[in-house]
Amino acid sequence: MAAPLTEAAIERVRHLIISGRLVPGERLPAEAELSAELGVSRSSLREAVRGLVTAGVLDVRRGDGTYVTSLTPHLLLTGIQAAVELMQEDSILDLIESRRLIEPGVTALAAVRSSAEQRAEMARHIALMAGASAQKDLIRHDTDFHATVARASHNPVLASVLTGISSGTVRTRVWRGIMDAEANHRTVEEHRAILAAIEAGDANLAEAAALVHVASVESWLQTMVASGETEPDEASDPDADRSLTSV
Repeated sequence: MAAPLTEAAIERVRHLIISGRLVPGERLPAEAELSAELGVSRSSLREAVRGLVTAGVLDVRRGDGTYVTSLTPHLLLTGIQAAVELMQEDSILDLIESRRLIEPGVTALAAVRSSAEQRAEMARHIALMAGASAQKDLIRHDTDFHATVARASHNPVLASVLTGISSGTVRTRVWRGIMDAEANHRTVEEHRAILAAIEAGDANLAEAAALVHVASVESWLQTMVASGETEPDEASDPDADRSLTSV
């Protein structure tokens, strides 16, 4: 938690943005001027700026000054992914459940809003998944497929939330691929079903296909947790990219 004086400075800068005194893309006044206007010390203001940069609210351009960012959901909601990556393993079922509730709706939107280019990109990721010989490559293309579907919903808030939540479930996909020899084949087929529904422009079918996909992973994970299974040692999967598998 930030110190009280820093928190006060953060709130005052946020108020300037919320009130419209500062708008996206605008340069902040000089440090001395702004600290006097806000009634905070320059050191507290510097700490506030650092915190707001991390939150995607401000952008410090070396030699130029500090600017308000575009304030897009992509920037402001990056904290979700950062928070998810710090969650402990006992939160994985909650993350999967969250995906099950959100992802089908996002996929339904993609069925009616996606462009031909986005659908072609989805197909390309599936082809790369099907041809992947290493688990890490399949996981990467799997992740890219879902990110493309999320963007194709043309709802940047939902897309950012879903991407953040999904980042915490990548390890489950790796674990499942190691322990279940048929998981990779089923995963590719489930993705093909999602794409077929999106290409048909059938929102209900796309929603159902996405639900089947996430629910199958959730069901498998619930079984593993109930049986007391633990994840295999890293040595059991030399192809897994551990940078992709934090939960």
